[in-house]
Order: sequence, then C-alpha cells, then structure tokens
Amino acid sequence: MVLTLRRVLITDEIAQQCIDILKRNGIEVVKNTALAKNKGQLLNEIKEFDGLVVRSGTKVSADIINAGSRLQIIGRAGTGVDNIDCEAATRKGVIVMNTPGGNTMSAAEHTCAMMCAMTRHIPQGTESMRAGRWDRKKYMGSELYGKTLAIIGLGRIGREVASRMQSFGMTTIGYDPLVSAEESAEFKIEWMELEKIWPLADYVTVHVPLIPPTKNLISEKVFNIAKKGVRIINVARGGIVDESALLEALNNGQCGGAALDVFLEEPPTNKDLIAHPLCISTPHLGASTVEAQTRVAEEIAQQFVDAAEGKELIGAVNAAALSNALSEASKPWVALGQAMGALASTLVPTVNGDTQLQIITQGSSMKGAGAYLKSAVLMGLLKVQVNNGINLVNAPMFAKDNGVQAKTEHKEGSASQLVVIIQQNGLAPHQLTGHAAGSSAILTEMSGCVFPNGCTLGGNVLVYTGPYSTQTFPTVAAAISQGGSSITSYSGSSEQKGVCYSLVGLESPLQNLDAIKQNVNSVHQVSL
Repeated sequence: MVLTLRRVLITDEIAQQCIDILKRNGIEVVKNTALAKNKGQLLNEIKEFDGLVVRSGTKVSADIINAGSRLQIIGRAGTGVDNIDCEAATRKGVIVMNTPGGNTMSAAEHTCAMMCAMTRHIPQGTESMRAGRWDRKKYMGSELYGKTLAIIGLGRIGREVASRMQSFGMTTIGYDPLVSAEESAEFKIEWMELEKIWPLADYVTVHVPLIPPTKNLISEKVFNIAKKGVRIINVARGGIVDESALLEALNNGQCGGAALDVFLEEPPTNKDLIAHPLCISTPHLGASTVEAQTRVAEEIAQQFVDAAEGKELIGAVNAAALSNALSEASKPWVALGQAMGALASTLVPTVNGDTQLQIITQGSSMKGAGAYLKSAVLMGLLKVQVNNGINLVNAPMFAKDNGVQAKTEHKEGSASQLVVIIQQNGLAPHQLTGHAAGSSAILTEMSGCVFPNGCTLGGNVLVYTGPYSTQTFPTVAAAISQGGSSITSYSGSSEQKGVCYSLVGLESPLQNLDAIKQNVNSVHQVSL
C-alpha cells in the first residue's frame, strides 16, 4: 500500500518538531488551528490535503473524512482516537494513527501524583493556607502503604502506574480483556474479573479508551458493591466514570475521594462535582508536559514519513494487521495475495454472500502473516466490483458488506507458501497456491492444474481455460493483436480433468473478448 503525502494539514497546537520533520522529508505543511472550531471551513479545506494531524481539539467526523478526496492518513498526536470516526475512515480506506507510547510516562506520573494529592488533601491544604488558615486536623490524611490499587486497563500507562505505586507498598490488582493473567503477573499485578475487583479495591484507576463497553464503566452499580470509601482516579477519558453516580457516592460516603483530570464535557459543566470537597481536579493535564508534547509531535511526524516511504505502519489504529505489511520481505507476499484474490474471482460465477474464502499460510516465516494477507487477498477478490477505492485498510470491511466469509489458518512446513481456497455453496472448491521468490509473486497451481515453471504474476493478464491444444494459443494471440494489444508473457498449466489454464500477460487491456471466447471454454481479464 503506497501513500502519496504531498500536503499535510495540522489543525491543533503541536510542537514545532512535527512540522520540521515533515518539511525535511519534502512534505508541505499547513498549520491552521482555527479550523478545529470551524467545521464548515475544515470541510472545504480538507479537500486539498493528503494527510491530517490533530490532537484532541479537532473532531474528525465522517463528513470531514468523506470530504477529503485526497485524504489518505489521519494522525492523532496522542493516545486516544475517540475524536476521530475510525469506522468512516476505514470504509474510505484512510489510515488512522496515534502515538500510543508518546505520553505514557506523563500520564502515569500524573495519575500517581493525583493519587498522592487526593490521599493527603494537598490541594485543599494549599487553598487553606492561601486563605490564611491552619487546618491541620481538618485535613488528616491516610497512607497508601498497604492499600489495594485496582488498575483497569493494563497497557503501557497502567503498567507504569503499577510499577510506581508498588514502590509505595500498594498491592496491585487489575483487569484487561486483552492481557492474560500470566502476562499481568510479570508486572506484579494480580489479574481478576471486574466483579471480584470492586469489593477489594481501596483505589481504582482507569486506563482504557472511551468505547461503548467502557462508557460509565464506574457506575452506581459498581459503587453499590465496592468497598466503602473507595477512591477513584481518572486520567484516561471523560465518560468512563459516571459523573452523576460519582457525585452521589461522594455525597453518601460510599466514595471517599475522587481525582479527575478528564470529564464528559470539557470544560466540565458538572460544577457540583468539581466543587465537592472530596474531589480534586485538573484541566486535562495528563499529557501536558514538555517532554510528552515533544515526543508525540516527533512520533506522529516520523510515522507519517515512514508510511509514505513504505517502511512501516507503527501506531495504525484501524490497520493494525498491516503494521508488518510494508516491510521489504512482506511486499512480494502482499502482491501475491492481491493477485491470487483477483484470480480467485475468475473461478466463481460472482463474488457474493455465498462466497467462502480460506487463506492458508505455510512455513515458519509466514507465521503471523495471515492477518495482512487476508486483506491483500480480499482486495484482489473485490476490486472489480468495489468502485470506491478499495485498499488494504478497507478490504475486510467491504468483504463484510458483501457477505464474503473469509478465515485464515497457519500450517507449519519447510516451504513458505500461500494457499487460497474459494468456494460457493453447491459448487466444488477451487485452490490456488503460490509463493514469493525475491521480489516476484509466483503462482504454482490453479484449481488442480500445475504450472511446472511457475507463473510470475503482475500487470494485465488474460486468463483462459480449455483442453490442451497447440492450436489454441496462436488463435488467441491473433485475437489479442487484432484487439490492439500485445503479449508480454505466457504461462500454461498442466491438464487436469480435460482442462488447463493459460495466463497471458498483456501490454494493455483488451476492450473486447468476443473473438477469444469463440475458441476457449472460458476467458477473463484481470489486473494483477
């Protein structure tokens, strides 16, 4: 997948390093932060750019994405991407990136600082001193030592928080659906189901994205079963903690304190919560350090450059399977997958909801390649009937829209190869087999017919079948010449059950296949 990044738009404040890196690599940069609050103007301006860099201030909605006729990549200089419509971007084939590690340390440190400040009433004590009071008894605190900290979300930030708070003598328990108990144990975190966590935790900190399953994760139901006096920290995303339920729990004593850096609405409108004496708050400062802002600016710019140069897709949120697809070793396999998908489309009457696809990778070097090769095969399979820009990002989504069922499987073996099996209900399956040789994609078998010397795939190809005959090819060659094209290559397969396959490379596509159809069983023209 090749990106052409000539112009990039930046609509939020970002460190100068981002602009400098992009410019050094020949990319024109326009920074206009006024567009973050002017959707109408952004809808008009986005048409002129290949890439967009935002932070949290710009809401990149579906209509903005669809208005970007040249748009290929959106970068969020930060962790979350909830201000970007990732589904709309995926459907349009636009890559969405973030910088997952850029603000890890800053967010983790802010979480720990909030926890300490809440426990020892530091903001309230400071305000008391400024008012001329000496409230030693009023602001009696407690120790973190010996307390149980529940960490919801055991990614980079959650693990860094655990490491720091363990040094305070806290017991760390946690939950993450994507992290195993064995993996969490490596970080001295005891993995538990959520239902078991709530009654045990003295402190709960959340480090998850705001998605439907995590919206109002900390709710009235949780407070009802939690340990009395539990304290809540949220330096992740507003909306993960139900603010109304939190306020009620603070009022009735079920919650002993809250430390909030993020809110459902920012600036927050729930003034009663912010003003509550047991709640301390900061204005979304989790990533607001000089180091974090410099780091995310540099990272998102370099990720854009690497993607444009076809090196890698680090931080790709909606194309995670493609993160390894741009390596030099993977590129011929991606080309093979696309070509085999296109050839597979010629083996069934039509690609529809009855189409079933199986992608099998073989060989130790192919382990883990199934994810991106599935996208490659689907792209080749569907590109004839999908006219609105199918690519490796959106191919799985278009397959789902068309009802195509595709699954992957890996088998060990000494030789590395790709096998694609296509089948429709009531019809016999067809199998294609191929491998990569250097930078070339080679087909070795098609529907049981073997290409003894292999068939190099690429360009415009005419595929025809029929019983083996020395007279067929000269007739087809004459029809190609009369059609205004010329032959660049030819590969013929062995005969199987009275049928063999011929793949003819063409200098240019033929406008009419009628003359060829008269002399063969079937004929198709595909672009590989």
